[in-house]
Amino acid sequence: QVLLEESGGGLVQPGGSLRLSCAASGRSDRNSVVGWFRQVPGKERDFVAAIRGTNRSPYYGDSVKGRFTMSRDDTQTTFYLQLNNLNVEDTAVYYCAASKGYIILSQLRSSTSYDYWGQGTQVTVSS
Repeated sequence: QVLLEESGGGLVQPGGSLRLSCAASGRSDRNSVVGWFRQVPGKERDFVAAIRGTNRSPYYGDSVKGRFTMSRDDTQTTFYLQLNNLNVEDTAVYYCAASKGYIILSQLRSSTSYDYWGQGTQVTVSS
């Protein structure tokens, strides 16, 4: 059983920064993917970033590219999302997700490709 727990959300002013963490336990397949998604009420979950277990090169959604950075520790038990230059449109609940195994590139940004989800952490950007 894979368990994911997010932390680090909060209230920040426009232009500010936050770092989210995802504690992941129970992952056994190094080919699995860990991703970050975000959701606002009434909308679908949007892809933010993802990283494969077999390399350290993340993939990013277009709206966050250049502002957000995903990374992981060497043990692949903690995954981070650094959020910089935040704007009000970044306000959402941010979720950590993990797949059971490999995800092909064309499906990496789809929430349906992920099998496990955390409870989410709220990020609010407001002045």
